[in-house]
Amino acid sequence: MARYGTQYGPDITFLGIPPCDLTDPSTYDDADVVIVGAPFDGGTSHRPGTRFGPQAIRSTDYLPHDGTRPSLALRTDGLRDLRVYDAGDVEMFSGDVLKSLADLRAEVAKVVRAGAIPVILGGDHAIAYADASGVADVLGHGRISMVHFDAHADTGDVDFGSLWGHGQPMRRLIESGALRGDRFLQVGLRGYWPGPQVLQWMAEQRMRSYEMTEIGERGLTTCLTEAFGIATDDCDGVFLSVDIDVCDPGAAPGTGTPEPGGLTARELLDAVRRACLELPVVGVDVVEVSPPYDHADITAALANRVVLEALSAIARRRRDARDGTTWDPRRPLLDGR
Repeated sequence: MARYGTQYGPDITFLGIPPCDLTDPSTYDDADVVIVGAPFDGGTSHRPGTRFGPQAIRSTDYLPHDGTRPSLALRTDGLRDLRVYDAGDVEMFSGDVLKSLADLRAEVAKVVRAGAIPVILGGDHAIAYADASGVADVLGHGRISMVHFDAHADTGDVDFGSLWGHGQPMRRLIESGALRGDRFLQVGLRGYWPGPQVLQWMAEQRMRSYEMTEIGERGLTTCLTEAFGIATDDCDGVFLSVDIDVCDPGAAPGTGTPEPGGLTARELLDAVRRACLELPVVGVDVVEVSPPYDHADITAALANRVVLEALSAIARRRRDARDGTTWDPRRPLLDGR
């Protein structure tokens, strides 16, 4: 489908990066990363509004929208060191979940075929089925692992009479064969859902789910090290799926199903940075930002920084691979200047 910009609001790109049109390969044939908007909340089971998430994530920043963001920590500029384009939004009608997900899946696959990493801005978490399937359609079913940050497992079967919704994409991905259950790593689960039957199904798929109590006792760093080791075993790439409700609602109130007791904003940014530094990331989505429930744009600002942290770390990983260097997080900010 031809680029028409954002489905809701003015046609802006992520922080002023160049636009591209997925119907015209020449506009992104040199891309390292292509950002795609998925303005869909037809899978929402509680508070809607995530259809406005892509616009908010693209625009919420106190700095100029000038297509540059040097990272103080990583000494890279993810928007300049990588060739990053914004394809605008996929047209997604919330009243037709199957067509909307199929259209998104096809657009994500175009990006991967071009040799670029898709970064998808959601939208509710139902889009993860299309996002990860679109990557697997090109790179191979069963060859991509998932690292999934979320308060909720999203492994339900039939919810509210439907197989498709934001509480079910991870089950659909595993059932379809696009992703393997034994290479599915979940971080940040907590609260009071799902119930025993769904947990039993997850165990049968050999999923590894790190609930917040375990993270608190063992430490986030230890859990991530273990998860990353599993994710890179017998798989060719990693899809990173970030539900903003993995954070405590104090850091991310603008979301459909807030669950107290989650990660801090700092912990999430550090974890995303580490994932994109250490893992062969082949796709990213950031989902469940619901601007109508946000306060002072703090949820949208966090999601914006999740995207920037991922891009900065991917740029750092590529620079280190090219130059034979290793990023040292202990290095003082002004060292060598």
